[in-house]
Amino acid sequence: MYHKRRDFLKGISIGSVAMLTGLDPVLGQTKSRQLLPNQEGGEVYTSKKKKTDVVVAGGGLAGVCAAIAAARNGVSVILVQDRSRLGGNSSSEIRMHPLGANNPKQLRIWRETGIIEELKLADSATNLQRSFEMWDLLLYNKIVSEENITLLLDTAIVDAKVKNGKINTVKAICPLLEETYEINARYFIDCTGDAILASLASAKYMRGREGKDVFGESLAPDTSDLKTMGNSILFFSKKHKRLMPFTAPDWARKFSKEDFKYRPINSWEYGYWWIEWGGELDAIKDNRKIRHELLRILLGVWDYIKNSGDYPDSAKWALDWVGMIPGKRESRRIVGDHIMIQQEMESAELYADRVAYGGWPMDDHPPGGIDRNDLHPCQQIQFNHPYNIPLRALYSMNRSNLLMAGRNISASHVAFSSTRVMATCSVIGQAAGSVVAFCVGQDCLPKEIAADKSLLHKFQQQLLRDDQAIIGICNEDPEDLARNAKVTASAETEQGKAINVIDGYNRDIGDKGVHQWQAPMQGNQPWIRLQWEEVQKISEIQLTFDSGLHRTLFLSGKDSSYYKQTRGPQPETIADYTIEVRLNDKWVPVGEQKDNYLRLVRHKIEPVSTSSVRVRIHRTNGDTLARIFEIRCVS
Repeated sequence: MYHKRRDFLKGISIGSVAMLTGLDPVLGQTKSRQLLPNQEGGEVYTSKKKKTDVVVAGGGLAGVCAAIAAARNGVSVILVQDRSRLGGNSSSEIRMHPLGANNPKQLRIWRETGIIEELKLADSATNLQRSFEMWDLLLYNKIVSEENITLLLDTAIVDAKVKNGKINTVKAICPLLEETYEINARYFIDCTGDAILASLASAKYMRGREGKDVFGESLAPDTSDLKTMGNSILFFSKKHKRLMPFTAPDWARKFSKEDFKYRPINSWEYGYWWIEWGGELDAIKDNRKIRHELLRILLGVWDYIKNSGDYPDSAKWALDWVGMIPGKRESRRIVGDHIMIQQEMESAELYADRVAYGGWPMDDHPPGGIDRNDLHPCQQIQFNHPYNIPLRALYSMNRSNLLMAGRNISASHVAFSSTRVMATCSVIGQAAGSVVAFCVGQDCLPKEIAADKSLLHKFQQQLLRDDQAIIGICNEDPEDLARNAKVTASAETEQGKAINVIDGYNRDIGDKGVHQWQAPMQGNQPWIRLQWEEVQKISEIQLTFDSGLHRTLFLSGKDSSYYKQTRGPQPETIADYTIEVRLNDKWVPVGEQKDNYLRLVRHKIEPVSTSSVRVRIHRTNGDTLARIFEIRCVS
């Protein structure tokens, strides 16, 4: 018996022996222990069932904004993210800065508002160390702080069940916790970029580039193919006090000056989006091969910078971070009731069901990426105006309770070349999250909202209330008591009249007019007052401030993009103020704020009956004018 026991233990580690015998591997002391379940083999994964109003698949910026929008509008959300971090291409794993509509010079005022603006303003004010990890943490904090959101990180959706044209259940798996989930929901939003959920649910989707004959687009290739834009990985480098030599591995690519004819190397603190490859492969199935080739390219580019002799100023620079996850541009696009195309975007068609806007150029890249050194790495066709995005492009044509947000919306390849950027994906995400919450409240489908003028108008007004701008639509919310008030102020500028706070617009709209109240701050504490002929019952007061939408604002590792921004709280934004109501012939404070840096602020107050509300400004974040775009009051 002794010899059998000894043979059994042969080759087993000390820790394993300790577990079986009760011997502590560190102290050598005997303990009383029992075998844990499954220690002798058998089923490892635990299965759990969950139920929610909405499943959001994918935690990039589109998914984050969709989840927050749905949760804030009162529905339960399960956000499923297959990484340990939120943010997608903007996260510390990839580190691409979120671009959008206001980057081209002719669209300067059209920076996106709503949830993505809230995130950018918070980052600008609190992330003074310029850390992408702190951006990750900001997104995590926003999600876990919403009581209606359940966050499942490190979890991938692997199956979907469909009945009568609707998804009713998805299966997800978390290897980290050895758990599987069966999640039942009323609505689903695919924010995975690759349209993974849609594919599992057999929703119709498109891949590749449509030829000119499909949609009549002048920017389309002559014939259809399955090619896409490629993927990229980025790098960070840092300057040191001593020489920092670099020797590339044998497997790195070799480049010559001719390879960079159309790819300028002007600085090297932040990598190059044009380190791009894989557009002639399958961005999903060939991901591992694409990553390795991108690493070969990146190290070859850095080798050229360091050792070609063309950049002697790089002698004291060294790589500080290299991305290991390719930033994807293009794969599947889900087919909706409407497919956005080039001509509609160029004409800025005013879809009746418009719920968001974009404005980044139509920005197509050659599928060959850096292998096509004879071509410019992109072709950008600028817009002179923002374009509209319809609700019908945000839900599946054959899976009625499936919505999509991000780069997988219903668009041709040419239209997608603009809608794909992250700030645009974010406002699409807010629209999608808001519409599922609206659908829960109305017990309807997105298709029904798009087709019903009354429902659509009500939904669009909800979006405006949540600071989602919609071109050509202004505040007509019957619940906003401020619209019927008389507005006066202690002072106002010639353009910035007090009445502007109820003109229906909470931002500049390119009509050369001013849609905000302005008053000089020097030596003053200006105030603005709303007054009604009859007493109103008020429980919420909403203020929309100026946050400098004419400037770009985003976290970036690229010095030339970062340092030309105004970082910190935006100077135009009001920092300190008090809200007062008139009671018994006295002004009584009901809300105050210090050190504000947000554009949209809501004050929920104890319901009060009053005929007058006043906002008194104590301090801005640096501007010489007090500025308010809009004041709303709700009973």
